[in-house]
Amino acid sequence: MYSAHKNCKNDAPDILNIDVFADYVADDLLLPAQDYVSDETYAKFYDAFLEQSNIDGTIWAIPDLASARAMYYNKGILEAAGAEVPTTWDELKDVCAKIKAYDSSIYPWGIDMTTDEGQAAFAYYIWNNGSDFTDASGNWTLNADANVEAIEYAISLVKDGYTNSDPATETRYALQDLFGAGKLAMVIGPNSIPTYIADNYAKANTPEEEQIDFAFAAIPTNGGNASVSAGVMDRFMCFDNGHSDEKLEAIKEFFDFFYEDTRYSDWVLMEGFLPATSAGGEIVAASDPDMAPWVDIVGSCKFYPTAKAEWANVKQGVINVEQQALMGGNVQELLDELQAEIEAEAAG
Repeated sequence: MYSAHKNCKNDAPDILNIDVFADYVADDLLLPAQDYVSDETYAKFYDAFLEQSNIDGTIWAIPDLASARAMYYNKGILEAAGAEVPTTWDELKDVCAKIKAYDSSIYPWGIDMTTDEGQAAFAYYIWNNGSDFTDASGNWTLNADANVEAIEYAISLVKDGYTNSDPATETRYALQDLFGAGKLAMVIGPNSIPTYIADNYAKANTPEEEQIDFAFAAIPTNGGNASVSAGVMDRFMCFDNGHSDEKLEAIKEFFDFFYEDTRYSDWVLMEGFLPATSAGGEIVAASDPDMAPWVDIVGSCKFYPTAKAEWANVKQGVINVEQQALMGGNVQELLDELQAEIEAEAAG
């Protein structure tokens, strides 16, 4: 990763493609997006995506592509266990119990609390308990009561034996393999899972009885809250390298070329991700009916608060909380400690 320090400004790239940007803004290294993106191209992006790069009213980066998450489930396992697709946390526990009673060798539910995607697990549970990382004013609320309840619920699934055996070390890639092999009944995952299953578990030389029949649904939620999907995106940003007007125009032309509707949509489809532009979404949905539900999801999903400079430490912090909770730590105490640490960092 490029190191964000003011004395590195002369060594900075013109354009960087990465997922984080707030530290670069804090070090006064970036140009506002509308300085290097034409009005025509800027107008194509989903507003929800642009807002993820908003600091103090200025958009500092633009999205390149995205992925969204939903709950995948093995239709055959649920049917054999006499279970319906769960929509609430209570229903999820009930379905897990039925699956364990049907076949104790099958993991009912997948959880990734590793350093790879532990922050995603934290988000799935708090967002679907009507809570968030911050309040409406942007203040960190990591130890909110609803967050404590959410993580305690997730840990209870592990302790009840309803999940993969070691969520602290088994990444979502391991869970995808378990799901594809028919050893995991339900898992939250990205829109790329069907392609992964087709490439690895539905080949011509795989016996039909070993190929899973699966579908996806909304992530289960608690307390009557609407289900929330997690969105993940990377960004383009432009460093303030003292560009001439001619250079800025060249950068604008590059992005106009990159985000040309047909060209951009073809690339997104090839990569198996989701578009960050409304026109791209329309083309992708029309080109691939299987992607249409995902385009609807990605236009309204929720994102990590990556525009806040403390996000890097929050991300690692919530993973640490989860992993300590898996070993018996008190969720309330752990989140109280993390909240205090992040508040101190934000205060400067």
